[in-house]
Amino acid sequence: MDFKLPDDTLAIRDLVREFSQKKIEPIAAKMDKEDHFPVELFREMGRLGMLGLTISQEYGGAGMDYLTEGVALEEISYYSGSFGLSYGAHNNLVVDNIHRNANKEQKERYLPGLISGEKIGSLCLTEPGAGSDALGGMKTVYELKADHYEINGSKTFITNAPVAEVFLVYARNGKSYSAFILEKADGVETPRKITKLGMRGSPTGEVVFRNVVVDRERIVKGEGQAKSIIYQGLNAERAVLAFGPLGIARRALDEAINYSNQREQFGKKIGEFELIQEKLAYMFTRLEAARLLAYKAASLVGDKMSDPSFAAASIMLASETGTQVAKEALQIFGGYGYTEDYPLGRYLRDAILYEIGAGTTEIRKIVIAKALLKS
Repeated sequence: MDFKLPDDTLAIRDLVREFSQKKIEPIAAKMDKEDHFPVELFREMGRLGMLGLTISQEYGGAGMDYLTEGVALEEISYYSGSFGLSYGAHNNLVVDNIHRNANKEQKERYLPGLISGEKIGSLCLTEPGAGSDALGGMKTVYELKADHYEINGSKTFITNAPVAEVFLVYARNGKSYSAFILEKADGVETPRKITKLGMRGSPTGEVVFRNVVVDRERIVKGEGQAKSIIYQGLNAERAVLAFGPLGIARRALDEAINYSNQREQFGKKIGEFELIQEKLAYMFTRLEAARLLAYKAASLVGDKMSDPSFAAASIMLASETGTQVAKEALQIFGGYGYTEDYPLGRYLRDAILYEIGAGTTEIRKIVIAKALLKS
């Protein structure tokens, strides 16, 4: 068993790490404080080939696997959890979903612009009255007219919505669920940007469809195919987004180690106290265990797209680890960690989101258990 990442993956990791250190790190605090998303920086990532990592080269992608995409997400999240979230939502939830499910004409129309960063993507599933019960509670509807579809309804808690130009939208017609590719120019409304506890700088908003007309060529895989797109998409999403909290946790651990080597109390460095050492040992072990599971899930999901067990388990462990490691790091900083002079509060606020998005921790446990009982 070889735990060394492939050379191509390491090259992407180093490229993303250097970019994130130089370009994202200096503005991470500003993004959080002002809830600011640097659109031009995102487009620059596209020009440098960091978007569309899992997309085949014929459409401008890098032709890499989900593990590579996850490793890139961890590096970005190390410097900014919120930028990492928007990156993952664009890359995986929208671009990868279109690549796996759309027809050739749809891919040729949308993928190049999304991969270059010219256009930003947003996936629209969650609704005001339907979170965990995304399908059963869906009220966004579509109707087939003579030569087009008409869509009405609304979505909420949609990542990237305020800045997106391309929307992958799920709607229903009775018991038929379908997916559509919509554009901002179709009349898609984004009336409200939502202010959040954490992940500030990753724009989240509401999306409204009022008699939005979309031609028949923009339905994905045909009518009634949304369920398979959603469920397989969730598996890929969970496997990749698990790397987001890993990046946050790794940064929090590094900060805690550095602080423990510098801060003095009672005449010695606090890193010499056994209770601090216990925290650091726990944080490190939990982080490394979560990363190994994330590596395995990301490696498997490409071949076993319909198996939800490892994907759900990896993001469940990673998200809980992100929150716990960030909390322990804040505790090590003591009163200083609770101030805005240090970024520990941001790490904790950002990490908690991963226990809610892509299916809550509670839903993930149900998904894992059902998969085990079925097998």
